[in-house]
Amino acid sequence: MLKLVLLSIIQSIFLMFSQVFLKLAVTQYGPFKFTFAYFRTVFTNLHLLLSGLSIAGAMSLWIYILRHYPFSVAYPMGSMSYIFGLIAAILIFHESVSPYRWLGVCIIIVGIYFVTK
Repeated sequence: MLKLVLLSIIQSIFLMFSQVFLKLAVTQYGPFKFTFAYFRTVFTNLHLLLSGLSIAGAMSLWIYILRHYPFSVAYPMGSMSYIFGLIAAILIFHESVSPYRWLGVCIIIVGIYFVTK
């Protein structure tokens, strides 16, 4: 079970980074224009590339997890990405997090604990 937890943590971190890089990419685009210059900006964006690589890593780990562990255990472990996403919102985007969101994270952690038992 420890191996599943570690793999799920790594997979969740990949998922979190894919969303962080995607947010960084879309904030650089500006308003949509159906022009070659706009699409060149989109498809040459380093953050978009890193987002794609991160999601590919997450998907590869997810395929491995699905092959080797019961779905009823593996799928709830994916909720760890919400925890890492909240931490990224604070550390990277300097967002404030309400106590209700922290309560939600605590509930997720308790749920993960029960799923692994």
